[in-house]
Amino acid sequence: MSEYAIQMLGITKTFPGIVANDNVDLIVKKNEVHAILGENGAGKSTLMSVLFGAYSADAGKILINGKEVKITDPNVATSLGIGMVHQHFKLVHNYTVTENIVLGREPRNRFGILSLGAAEKKVKDLSERYGLYVDPKAIIDDITVGQQQRVEILKTLYSDSDIIILDEPTAVLTPQEIDELMEIILKLKSEGKTIVLITHKLKEIKAVADRCTVLRRGKYIDCIDITPETSEQQLASLMVGRPVKFEIEKSTCKPGKKVLEIKDITVKDAIGVEKVKDLSLDVHAGEIVGIAGVDGNGQTELLYALSGLSPIEKGQILLNGEDITKCSIRERVEKGLGHIPEDRQKHGLIAGFTVAENTVLKDFYTPKYTGKMGVLDYDAITKNSDMLIEQFDIRSGQGSITPCGALSGGNQQKVIVAREISLSPDVLLVAQPTRGLDVGAIEYIRKRIVAERDKGRAILLVSFELDEIMNLCDRIAAISKGSIVGMFNEGEKTASEIGLMMAGVKSKEDK
Repeated sequence: MSEYAIQMLGITKTFPGIVANDNVDLIVKKNEVHAILGENGAGKSTLMSVLFGAYSADAGKILINGKEVKITDPNVATSLGIGMVHQHFKLVHNYTVTENIVLGREPRNRFGILSLGAAEKKVKDLSERYGLYVDPKAIIDDITVGQQQRVEILKTLYSDSDIIILDEPTAVLTPQEIDELMEIILKLKSEGKTIVLITHKLKEIKAVADRCTVLRRGKYIDCIDITPETSEQQLASLMVGRPVKFEIEKSTCKPGKKVLEIKDITVKDAIGVEKVKDLSLDVHAGEIVGIAGVDGNGQTELLYALSGLSPIEKGQILLNGEDITKCSIRERVEKGLGHIPEDRQKHGLIAGFTVAENTVLKDFYTPKYTGKMGVLDYDAITKNSDMLIEQFDIRSGQGSITPCGALSGGNQQKVIVAREISLSPDVLLVAQPTRGLDVGAIEYIRKRIVAERDKGRAILLVSFELDEIMNLCDRIAAISKGSIVGMFNEGEKTASEIGLMMAGVKSKEDK
């Protein structure tokens, strides 16, 4: 019997204009947690998609448990005991949680009629066993991004895979959920599973990985043992090929006039439940105000209401003193509101459009990009896109004409950030700006956000990464159950104190 669960040898995979994997080796021992580390676009997800049968390699071979195999599609991978949790969810949005989990292997009774009762019970049992709490009967479209990620993890657990690939599984999870998932991974390992973990989060590698393979620009760089002596700085330098700063240096905040005023707004979710309750908040020019809270406490609904994606029940939103409560999304954009959304694929991009087209989604109709007859000026659009690709280091195989759906998750995020910042909004709503990005890209995006603050922009930041909130924000509002339960300046509270507020414990000043 081979000591290796996976041997991928000399794997090469090309796409038009780019070599995603260039003669890459990946050797994973049985019953280990093996991390794959690399920048956005380094080829990590492509390599795992080859292993899962979503792509066919141009060269190389694969051995599973010492036996060479031909994995022509995901069904073959599943039959070999390989399961994959994808970074970009593979969910049918109008199906229930259970229907998504059993899709393709639907349980039927002896009359051939669909029978979900037993499946719903198994999903409920799994979700409770692993702390991935989600309603088996909930419609995917009605649950949060974080809950959708849990469904993806449950799909793999449901199929009893021996080899589990986790592609950025914590990208949309809260710190508490991440800790729980790390425990789940270790539990799966203790039960004899082999885990391949793609992550940009160096703390996660330190917490659970036994070994780590590093890729850079499609090439194999190194495979190292993870020991207590392995530093995050060492991993980051291996990944990007240079030293990386984890703390962003920023000057003292010099707030100006009040730009965004949120006055006693109440917002309901898709099923009519109040998620934001009489919330008031101000953001001034030249400051970053962060909202710290556990996922599901109204942050998503708040930004939906501010950006115009959903209506408010009551209250008022003012931008530069002007009431925009009933304005359309386009009107809000024209009045100076930018939005980097939480769900980049649902609200940030059109996957089938090119990078160039996505960079002008909000201003394509302006004279800058249209001729006298209203016809789009693709030369101007391409010139703008080329500039943003270079400025924001967007790695796209065919440049401006690459469909955004073909980009890695991190590069999709860079397209959105580039578009929103290039519009120079007075107020920038930012949700999960570094979700799924590598440490080099995180460093760059955070610097850009601070640079926008220094230009006098008013920035409202929502992030489930408490470190990010504490590192970037000049003022922090803790939110719980749709209400602000604490407001304080940078450095006034510890992470533990903020965590208590996020759990609904008000600060002494607010009692």
